[in-house]
Amino acid sequence: MKLDKTLVLKIASLAKIPISEKEADELLSGFNKTLEVIDNLFSVDVKNIEPLYQTTFLENVFREDIVDEKSMLSQDEALREAKNKYNGYFVVDQVLEED
Repeated sequence: MKLDKTLVLKIASLAKIPISEKEADELLSGFNKTLEVIDNLFSVDVKNIEPLYQTTFLENVFREDIVDEKSMLSQDEALREAKNKYNGYFVVDQVLEED
């Protein structure tokens, strides 16, 4: 599979990432190199290879989830220094815009 510049520009537009023509050319080259590598992987014979689900062979070490009530704040304590609060919640400025 090969991408073309039109698709790169469309992806950038959908992601709302402004890119120049030069950047589009560089991205196109990088995407196509990545896709070539992936195409090469499809040609590797893996019929007799057992699938790996974990490549480092390390095991997760879990700890018990213990609540340290001495370190907990009440809702009032947590909100005491808040600049803006409403009905027991922090109020923050909007970070996403609607189009």
